[in-house]
Amino acid sequence: MLCSRSTTVFILFSFLLVASVLSITEKETSVEEEWGTSVKERFMAEENRENSSLILAAKRTKRKDPTENFNLYTGGWNISNTHYWTSVAYTAVPFFAIAGVWFVVFGLSLSLICLCYCCCARQPYGYSRVAYALSLILLILFTIAAIVGCVFLYTGQGKFHASTTDTLDYVVRQANFTAENLRNVSDYLNAAKKVDVQSIVLPGDVLSSIDNIQGKINSSATTLSVQTMENQDRIQDVVDNMRLALIIIAAVMLFLAFIGFLLSIFGLQCLVYTLVILGWILVTGTFVLCGIFLLLHNVVGDTCVAMDQWVLNPTAHTALDDILPCVDNATATETLTQTKDVTYKLVEIVDNIINTMANKNFPPQARPFYYNQSGPLMPLLCNPFNADLSDHQCKPGEAHLSNATEVWKNYTCEIITRGTCSTPGRVTPELYTQLVAAVNVSYGLNKYGPFLADLRGCNFVRSTFTDIERDHCPGLRRYTQWIYVGLVLVSAAVMLSLVFWVIYARERRHRVYTKDYNAMHSEAPRDKGPQ
Repeated sequence: MLCSRSTTVFILFSFLLVASVLSITEKETSVEEEWGTSVKERFMAEENRENSSLILAAKRTKRKDPTENFNLYTGGWNISNTHYWTSVAYTAVPFFAIAGVWFVVFGLSLSLICLCYCCCARQPYGYSRVAYALSLILLILFTIAAIVGCVFLYTGQGKFHASTTDTLDYVVRQANFTAENLRNVSDYLNAAKKVDVQSIVLPGDVLSSIDNIQGKINSSATTLSVQTMENQDRIQDVVDNMRLALIIIAAVMLFLAFIGFLLSIFGLQCLVYTLVILGWILVTGTFVLCGIFLLLHNVVGDTCVAMDQWVLNPTAHTALDDILPCVDNATATETLTQTKDVTYKLVEIVDNIINTMANKNFPPQARPFYYNQSGPLMPLLCNPFNADLSDHQCKPGEAHLSNATEVWKNYTCEIITRGTCSTPGRVTPELYTQLVAAVNVSYGLNKYGPFLADLRGCNFVRSTFTDIERDHCPGLRRYTQWIYVGLVLVSAAVMLSLVFWVIYARERRHRVYTKDYNAMHSEAPRDKGPQ
């Protein structure tokens, strides 16, 4: 009688656990729908908060913090803050509690059943055909549910791993692209130091400024690349280990569910109970994993909301620097100013040579200024900046940086006698080469002007986060939920399968005993018949 009651309590307890899991899942689904509001709506709700030190995803991350006497955490999204992690981990406590309760109660139930069979051994009697058929049907259903959950889990982890890897690769590509552009600017500045047009070079103070800014540019580019790569390596290691663990869990639980079902059908009771003990431990582990992936699901959602809000109100220094740091604003501003100044002075050097040498008709006695220059006057080079480095509009007839080298080819003479033009032209091939070198450097520095302007406003980070939120966040949220739901389904299905392995084994044993007993007693009267 005691064993029968313990089995009944055991079944009720298992169904209560499943109901608890489903209620948690429904709660998370409703919360997820709430999170699906637009970026503007989420941000406007928190717009009145102090923006000088932007608290990202403040409303969404307001959770109880067990390390702060269960007060609400108000620090916003910040993966460097331990209180953020403890508050988000608290959302997974229901699954950890279910794992603990399952481990203790199921363990006690198994111990009680073992004691009943060892200390109160008796011959089984009778069985219910309804209980036998129902236990078999439910066992089949829960085994199918466990298999479906394993497939769901395996598919979800594969898609999550691919989506996470794509996101990390995209962030690294953006960081490397920015760092490469910074190095290109540094290379152009270095080339500017070597520009020599008829022994005229940049002033000494400009050369010193170039040396100074080059060090800052290279340092910023290295910091950006190294920090982004380190962040990628850390996250990728976690994701890879997570993928391996989930594949192992899915394979082991699938094997357990299928083998347990077969052993129950064939009545291998000893092996069934061995698998029950193994399953008891594994189900506890999968409930713990449910909690961990609920935590991960919440962190992914927090990160996406934080990116949304940062894009609407970009700040140079926030917790998002741990993912993709901005380039120092002072360095970007100084670099932009320096490139404009160098461009302006190089164009001034070029135009000065054109005005004072190429477009002048010197007598033969005026060497080295005379080289028999003749023909139409050579157009000046349009300077994109005024002396105060403001934008300058080109005048009619001026050559642009983009096509000056092609235009000036028409004003280049041929040399037969060294140092003297033999055909009409305003510049010798040697002078043309010097002018082209100056133009190429000026064009390159001017081309990177918009990039440096965007860098100063941290626009490349804003663009990256916008793309991640639009193209990657929906997939990351969806696939973490797949994993989370898959783990819940596997945990609940295998948990109930364990229960019905025990029940079905008991009903099958009773059925076999009843058949043998009835067969034996139906033959006894015949043996006692007339001789």
